[in-house]
Amino acid sequence: MTEPTIRDAIVSDIPSLHALVESAYRGEASRAGWTTEADLLDGQRTDAEDLASILSDPEQGMLTAWNGDALVGCILIARRGEGIGYFGMLSVSPLLQNAGLGRKLVRIAEQTMADRFGALRVRISVIPQRDTLIAWYERLGYVATGEALPFPYGDRRFGLPKREDLSFIVMEKTLR
Repeated sequence: MTEPTIRDAIVSDIPSLHALVESAYRGEASRAGWTTEADLLDGQRTDAEDLASILSDPEQGMLTAWNGDALVGCILIARRGEGIGYFGMLSVSPLLQNAGLGRKLVRIAEQTMADRFGALRVRISVIPQRDTLIAWYERLGYVATGEALPFPYGDRRFGLPKREDLSFIVMEKTLR
């Protein structure tokens, strides 16, 4: 893969963003990569309305990675309080995973949150059953805070759980 172009998402990117996020997390297509949640959740990961809400909010946004006209990666960034950034929805095309693009998007997101939001530390939330993903975040310098958040059971916008023991652990990294 050639070096992708990284830029802020715009409204006209929403259909491509939606397709990428769904392919990275849900359904059979997601199984081509290692970030799938298909064994934990059915249904959607996000929808066009959620993405439009993110893009219209000055406290959040999406960074995108493009290989020519193809969207190959994205990451949500947000301000979550004074000096606190948050990222989520990190998505890389399943067939391109394990080539360093996710790591690059996290690094650029951290720098962007520091510059744009004054973030001194960054938080993420991860389903604890995703051991491989947690280990990957640990290699990037994130540590578990001991804080847990409930999974939004009953809110179909977050997917259809296949288990009754889902939650989120909070991980954090101090930026230099």
